Amino acid sequence: MGRFVAVVLAETEDTWHEIFRAAGQTYQEPKLVLFANSVDAAGCGFASAASGPFYCPADSKVYLDTAFFRELSNRFGAPGDFADAYVVAHEVGHHVQNLIGVLPKFHQMRQRMSPADANAMSVRVELQADCFAGVWAHFSQAKGLLEPGDLEEALNAARQIGDDTLQKRTQGYVVPESFNHGTSEQRMRWFRKGFDGGRVDACDTFSADRL
Repeated sequence: MGRFVAVVLAETEDTWHEIFRAAGQTYQEPKLVLFANSVDAAGCGFASAASGPFYCPADSKVYLDTAFFRELSNRFGAPGDFADAYVVAHEVGHHVQNLIGVLPKFHQMRQRMSPADANAMSVRVELQADCFAGVWAHFSQAKGLLEPGDLEEALNAARQIGDDTLQKRTQGYVVPESFNHGTSEQRMRWFRKGFDGGRVDACDTFSADRL
């Protein structure tokens, strides 16, 4: 799994270097940290495996618990290499947001927000990361790296880890005001939007009237 994740990360680096270069900018690569059970992320504190994969903007590192990928398949019903690749690309999407100023601005604004408003803004942040993952998948397809069924695996992963689907599975009902990643439908749609167009400017979730 470590080797697989490293290969996916390298592919994201190739894509984002190309995108940033086309915009006259330089892409700074994130660092990858694989962990089991728990990890102390400098700048983001202690995290257990229950936290799932995450990105720490303070140290520009993507933290991945390799056991999560087994859970993604066995517990969440989202098997497949490209389902795993989607998760990695989503976290890299947060790194891109950090580089272009989205995350710093969000963290600054969140300090003045109510919990409900912060959740609503968090959904827009997460959906943009999904869209960026779709942009990467678009370029991967153009390189001939996708196999039949890969897109469906990624979309299924987005479906299975939507806030509404997770809440129904764990507690039997949904609480929309507590959503902070987006519904299954939203996560699938924004990933697909990035995939279909392959354009970063199509991922402006902050100006979108309909998420």
